[in-house]
Amino acid sequence: MSSISNIIVVSTLHILLACLILHTTAQDSSREALEFTIGIGSGSKDSYLSKGCNDEHHTLPFKLNCPLSRTPITTLPALASEKEVLEFADQRLALVYPVIQKFKSIITSDPLGITETWLGSDVCSYKGFYCDNPPDNKSAIAVASIDFNGFQLAAPTLDGFLDKLPDTALFHANSNNFGGTLSPNIAKLRYLYELDISNNQFSGPFPAAVVDMSGLTFLDIRFNFFTGSVPAQIFTQNLDALFINNNNLMIQLPDSIGSTHILYLTLANNKFNGPLPRGIFKAFPSLAEVLLLNDQLTGCIPYEIGLLKEAVVFDAGNNQLTGPLPFSLACLENLEQLNLAGNLLFGTVPEVLCELGKLVNLSLSDNYFIHVGPLCRILIERRVLDVRNNCIPGLPFQRSIVECANFFAHPMFCPRMWSYTFIPCKPFTYSSSIPEMAPSP
Repeated sequence: MSSISNIIVVSTLHILLACLILHTTAQDSSREALEFTIGIGSGSKDSYLSKGCNDEHHTLPFKLNCPLSRTPITTLPALASEKEVLEFADQRLALVYPVIQKFKSIITSDPLGITETWLGSDVCSYKGFYCDNPPDNKSAIAVASIDFNGFQLAAPTLDGFLDKLPDTALFHANSNNFGGTLSPNIAKLRYLYELDISNNQFSGPFPAAVVDMSGLTFLDIRFNFFTGSVPAQIFTQNLDALFINNNNLMIQLPDSIGSTHILYLTLANNKFNGPLPRGIFKAFPSLAEVLLLNDQLTGCIPYEIGLLKEAVVFDAGNNQLTGPLPFSLACLENLEQLNLAGNLLFGTVPEVLCELGKLVNLSLSDNYFIHVGPLCRILIERRVLDVRNNCIPGLPFQRSIVECANFFAHPMFCPRMWSYTFIPCKPFTYSSSIPEMAPSP
């Protein structure tokens, strides 16, 4: 009986030991299979686990209990726990953040590394972006101005960027390599009052959307490739400065445009044609700078030019203007630079013009003037007045007699010749030696 009991006890112990071994083995197998599947573990063993089960030729220092054949589970990227959560100082900044990032993605050149600062939720710290309180909510924070001047950025278009910045008041981006056309949606930017996209690669027609921007006071689109006509309404806008020179624009300057307070008008190096209209000088009494050089202007200079009493610079060189110089130029008491070189002007250089006390540069070269008085000769000696390549006897560097004779062989009339001796700012009128008949080119 005792031998039977002993056998039963031994058998029971064997069964318990076998169960214990099977349980331990199952736990190790499950753990190693799980480690292989999700790629976690510790120590040198784990470095092998990352590839051992899939590498038939790799010899491991221990036996792997790899899982049964199954489709490998790809390690997923970190989600909410590791992803940066962007918190913006204002909802308006949150709205423009994706606009800026989308624009950043199309920038093809950034030699100064400007866009490297366009990271994170602190939009106001991005280089070129400036924040302020918008007019409609003084407690809010919004992107109020953009200054990309000289950044040398290149992008095929500003569409989807400029027109998506609803609180922007100033946009300055001169000297970059932006291209394309301007979206008509910029007219919806209710706060924009300064727009400078000069010295870029823009093309297409004149951006007519600016005509509908009543708050715009500064427009600079010079040194681009805009073509076609310019809407006459642009001259009646509430602008302080209009810079549209060095494009391929064309228009005949309108004669009747009402009144405006434009201070700087630069239309140079385009294809503006026709005469200088009398009304334009009446409309721009506050003009300080007028640049009309290298266009296709024709006709005589009207006496109304003397109404530009605030003018400091007047440049209409290299056109096809003809006729005598009006004595009303004596009214431009603030004038420092007058360039009428490279035209078809003739007659006497008015002494009243040479009396202007602030003149530092008076260029009348490459015309057909025939006489200068003593005051003007003093300016020649001081190198203030340049009358080279005219028809003035006794002065060096003049046209040949034959060239001058050919020019004067074709007489013509300038309209309202009596007005050329009229000086609106003086209580008297100079007598004129200007002939009623003027030569024609």
